[in-house]
Amino acid sequence: MAILFTNATVLPMTAAADQPLTFTGSVGVEGHRIALVTADPTAVEAFRAAHPDLREIDCRGKLLLPGLINTHCHAAMTLQRSYADDMALMEWLNDCIWPFEARQTADDVALGMTLGIVEMLLGGVTSFVDMYYHENRCVEVAERLGIRALLGCNYFDTNIEEVLPELEDAVQRAAGSRLVKIAAAPHAAYTVSPENLLRGKELCRKYGLHYMTHIAETRDEMRIVAERFGTTPVRHLDALGLLDERTIGAHCIWVDDRDIAILAERGVAVSHNPQSNMKISSGVAPVAKMLRAGALVTVGTDGTCSNNDLDMLEELRTAAFLQKSATADPLALPAYETLRLATVNGARALGFAPGELGVVADGALADLVVVDMQKPHMQPIHNAVSNLVYCGKAADVETVVVDGRIVVDQRRIAGVDLPALYREVADAVGRIISRD
Repeated sequence: MAILFTNATVLPMTAAADQPLTFTGSVGVEGHRIALVTADPTAVEAFRAAHPDLREIDCRGKLLLPGLINTHCHAAMTLQRSYADDMALMEWLNDCIWPFEARQTADDVALGMTLGIVEMLLGGVTSFVDMYYHENRCVEVAERLGIRALLGCNYFDTNIEEVLPELEDAVQRAAGSRLVKIAAAPHAAYTVSPENLLRGKELCRKYGLHYMTHIAETRDEMRIVAERFGTTPVRHLDALGLLDERTIGAHCIWVDDRDIAILAERGVAVSHNPQSNMKISSGVAPVAKMLRAGALVTVGTDGTCSNNDLDMLEELRTAAFLQKSATADPLALPAYETLRLATVNGARALGFAPGELGVVADGALADLVVVDMQKPHMQPIHNAVSNLVYCGKAADVETVVVDGRIVVDQRRIAGVDLPALYREVADAVGRIISRD
């Protein structure tokens, strides 16, 4: 079914420097792609005439923009939301997170993934990059709920022999999928040996996959890598030949000028996770400096045990405010540039060509979000982009389209019984905590 959005304030993310960022007009969707972006009533009438069975949605008082792209999360960690708060990263991992995860089953992970995807879709996220266990079991979850996903099979030295077969199984399960792709995801340079980092990269080359890992997240990581290899995590990974345009590096907080130059030259997508970094007191990534150096910077939420939600609009607000504060420069990371991190830049990180995703443009994939601006915290509207980035909430998202299909309709997700899902999650968490 074709879809026509009319009377919308359209934010296409394609404006040249001297052009308005938004316009009032209509957007038509046909199949998987955007087929109409116009302010011309005649063109709208022609689209209606060509698609007599279309679904028309009046967007008066609403903002239409590309779907948001979350480039780093652990979606199934919704089961650990608020489970382990107010502690340092290494204590958090060793004493709480890893023991909890050791008691989870593949079914538990699929359930946590379901809750995470539901939360993201309701918040306007149409694509996400995940890094967790049992991702082969999560291919079906992402497909069923209708979200675009890059699922990274997370491994350490201690579990690589279990995870790599799951990765190959996930590749087979996702074969032919329009929405789901698979990645190798070694945890980090301090938890995975050079040999095992390379084993993941070889599978990426074999199957044409992305590669993702945590990079330079904490001072402890920097110390451990320096003691073992005499260098920084960025330079260590680069010396192994692991950094390229199909690599996503989460965090990249403790990077110097040389590290930043390497990330930019190799085309690595940096996923900035400001709220998680603030909560665990990991530090502040030099995002403004990375952008000036030409690095590809994107935004992610990280997991819900270190954030504690998957609200990308809130993450954008934090990213902008944090850079302004850290640099003592109110011009650092303005609203429109911040939004680019979660749309245009996120699409590049996923490997899409310019104009293919992350924009509202003729021929682009139809991943779209409608945001209700008729809210007290959104009024008045002097600047729609500023209102979205600095005032927007996940709950303002009204309609979500992924790959031409409406997956959130008036804040309802078809086929999902939310109260039943919440009960199932509570039961699962009770079982996990009670297991020896």
